[in-house]
Amino acid sequence: MNLPLIDLIVFLVYMAGIIVFGASFYFKERSAEQYITGGGNLPSWAIGMSIFATFVSSISFLALPGSAYLSNWNGFVFSLSIPLAAVLAVKFFVPLYRGIKSASAYYFLETKFGPWARTYASICYLLTQLARMGAIMYLLALPMNALFGWSIPIIIVVTGLSVLIYAMLGGFEAVVWTDAIQGIVLISGAVACAVIILFSMPQGPAQVFAIAAEHDKFSLGSFGFSLSEATFWLILVYGLFINLQNFGVDQNYVQRYLSAKTEKEAVKSTLLGSLLYVPVSLLFFFIGTALFAYYQAMPEALPQELLASENADKVFPYFIVNMLPVGMTGLLIASIFAAGMSTVSTSINSSATIILTDHIKRYLIPSLSQKGEMKTLLIASFTMGILSIVVALAFNGVTSALDAWWALSAIFSGGILGLFLLGYVGKNIRQKFAAYGVILGVLIIGWMSLSPLIPDGTFWGSFKSPFHANLTIVFGTTAIFLVGFLCSAIANRNSSDPT
Repeated sequence: MNLPLIDLIVFLVYMAGIIVFGASFYFKERSAEQYITGGGNLPSWAIGMSIFATFVSSISFLALPGSAYLSNWNGFVFSLSIPLAAVLAVKFFVPLYRGIKSASAYYFLETKFGPWARTYASICYLLTQLARMGAIMYLLALPMNALFGWSIPIIIVVTGLSVLIYAMLGGFEAVVWTDAIQGIVLISGAVACAVIILFSMPQGPAQVFAIAAEHDKFSLGSFGFSLSEATFWLILVYGLFINLQNFGVDQNYVQRYLSAKTEKEAVKSTLLGSLLYVPVSLLFFFIGTALFAYYQAMPEALPQELLASENADKVFPYFIVNMLPVGMTGLLIASIFAAGMSTVSTSINSSATIILTDHIKRYLIPSLSQKGEMKTLLIASFTMGILSIVVALAFNGVTSALDAWWALSAIFSGGILGLFLLGYVGKNIRQKFAAYGVILGVLIIGWMSLSPLIPDGTFWGSFKSPFHANLTIVFGTTAIFLVGFLCSAIANRNSSDPT
């Protein structure tokens, strides 16, 4: 399928404009601090839009409508956990990191448990970012390949290099300002698409709600209690843990806390970015439901090959290409790429920051000059960008890239949230017990993450996890916290007992 010339021009102009705009920040005089946090002088609304754009990846743009089209709004429960996590973030995490005044999110762990904790957490973070960037670029390439026949490797390489150019050259300012633009493009495209679907229904907008209600598409899932099914409560708890991890120990967010002019501005930007995601994710779920109603009303408009459940993520891109007015298609494709590019650019910059602060300056060259810091940041950005392209190419041919990403992210996260909460909440926690907790937590995470790969009917099949995969981070985090906290409490009590 060929993209109409006007749509292709819209798309290419957008891509070129973002690259040039982002790269233009290279020509400003900058120190390493400005490259990492924008000099702590960025407006709160732009930081907030950047936080929002980081939340929304191309996975969200394609997977959320696909999920709603295929089933219901159970996945939206994840978004309902964000307000609580955001309130905790602005009350506890923002003041913590602005008070520490370190560009690294993991310096705090070193103050509590020693250098091993900082190194462990930073390595886990870098591995997670590589898996994340690779999965996003690969999943972005899939619908483009299916719809236009574009080569998956070429899409990955072009997208990766495009983001790398402005993320490496422009630094954090380029990331924030391009994120702000891409967030606006993304929201505009999604709103336009929802309106077009509604008013394209044969019997008018009300038909969407009638068909959706008839098929129970607005359901948030079962309200029963189960540890093996995606109930409302399980997704809510999972979302709370994931978002606490984002706000509490994710370098992407910590750099944004530090980039605001004041703590009050940092709070405003955090609330704006996180709370904006809730209605926008609702919009994505509504688009998926509206698409279901649209193709129920006009089944002949959808090709037979897209009726299969495994192709649900391709229904939205198919609608974009075939049902939108000329010019609008180019904008929506740009929106999909915007969602992926904003997340990847953030990961490149934050990963370079961690390489500089937690490894180069911490162990190799503590007294690195300003010029040396900038050179290190540029090299680290380039290296992470190229490696992310390699990882994305390695995903090519995987049976389920999304499942692979979830498994890798669970393993690489390494229970960092549990270690962070242990250091933040616990008092007099002993280093060795924190380490024991991490070891147990990682074993639990590995067991639960790899269980789906164990074939049934074998000796090892009887040891598979009976729990839902979303509980991996919940159990891993809880194990780390409880082991470190309880063992330290017992040891401290025994050492203070005169008998």
